[in-house]
Amino acid sequence: MLEVSGLHAGYGAFEVLHGVDLAVGQGEIAALLGANGAGKTTLNRALSGLIRPSAGRIRFDGTDITGLDPALIVEAGLIHVPEGRLVFPDLSVADNLRLGAYRRAKGRLRSNLERVLAIFPRLAERLGQRAGSMSGGEQQMLAIGRGLMAEPRLLILDEPSLGLSPLLTEQLFALIARLHGDGLSILLVEQNVVQTLEVAGMAHVLEHGRVAMTGPSAELSRDSRLRAAYLGL
Repeated sequence: MLEVSGLHAGYGAFEVLHGVDLAVGQGEIAALLGANGAGKTTLNRALSGLIRPSAGRIRFDGTDITGLDPALIVEAGLIHVPEGRLVFPDLSVADNLRLGAYRRAKGRLRSNLERVLAIFPRLAERLGQRAGSMSGGEQQMLAIGRGLMAEPRLLILDEPSLGLSPLLTEQLFALIARLHGDGLSILLVEQNVVQTLEVAGMAHVLEHGRVAMTGPSAELSRDSRLRAAYLGL
């Protein structure tokens, strides 16, 4: 579904990614792990067209999308739920959700809205509420719901558990497993290593802008380097 090869990207003269290679298979949850500053968000921004790579290739379902306009990447079905939620705070919950469908799934807005509200009943109770007045957990539901409104073929979730309580984090990972069970391909970018490795099939560890480890999650969870660096074991 997604192939990244030799990707270099950054901001102006400052290069953050130094030849990243990774892949996400059809219907797979692939984890991208790494400490703050490893380059995870920069990679996500390059994948979704928000920054232009300086070298390397990004292929989505066999098509080269390197440097493509973000709107065209959305139309192709690669949907990015960004770190920090980035909902539109002055718009209602309903309008935030509608905007998710605008570029790719406008003609199926009603059916997609019904599906999202079935997944997140709390949003159904708050359709007229300003998004900025919601709790952090509710805003995360809204951000993911907005992404689902676009009928993603691949969903990038960037630090979805950031700032959530342990209970909401458990619910979030149960939702991710449910979406995967529905056949959705997911690139899960997280610092919550233990739970991420439990739901992901493959995992990639990013260090200083390079993939330092990659392989099946079950194998990486037993890797002594990963356990020492991220689990304190």
